[in-house]
Amino acid sequence: MSDRSLDRRTVLRATGLAAVGGLTGLAGCSGGGSSDGGSGDDAETEEPTPTPTEGGGDSGGSGSASFDGWFDDVDNYDGVVDETGSDSVTVEVGVEANGGAYGFGPAAVRVSSGTTVTWEWTGQGSSHNVAADDGSFESELVAEEGHTFEQTFESTGTTKYVCTPHESLGMKGVVVVE
Repeated sequence: MSDRSLDRRTVLRATGLAAVGGLTGLAGCSGGGSSDGGSGDDAETEEPTPTPTEGGGDSGGSGSASFDGWFDDVDNYDGVVDETGSDSVTVEVGVEANGGAYGFGPAAVRVSSGTTVTWEWTGQGSSHNVAADDGSFESELVAEEGHTFEQTFESTGTTKYVCTPHESLGMKGVVVVE
């Protein structure tokens, strides 16, 4: 499965670079400061930057390697939100994603060791829970807006979690602890 995502990334990267090259060439034809190849170079160096973000903000290669396609079917994953240095972090449960209110917001967060993550229910998308993929924690199944569940992360590493009834819809998240 990772071969497929690498092919997709390669296609997206090539398409993006071709589009940037086309725009640079078009700008050159229009005569608007075209003799400067620097603006084309800037655009090309900017384009590849979003591509590595699919690993989100990895913390040295282990962050992205441990995701191993975890977010392939999650449409609200935008990389890893860096909350290191915060004592507590809130993740919303039941945000708009995956064809309804079937997402965690943010889908992936990076925290420091000792941080407490609080999941807070939005009241949308029926009953949800938060269950660690490795079985280390699990909340009750709740639909009530404002309900919370907390977990303090003491050890470094990556914890994947799901909403059990909506996992097949892509309701997944990750906490990366540094």
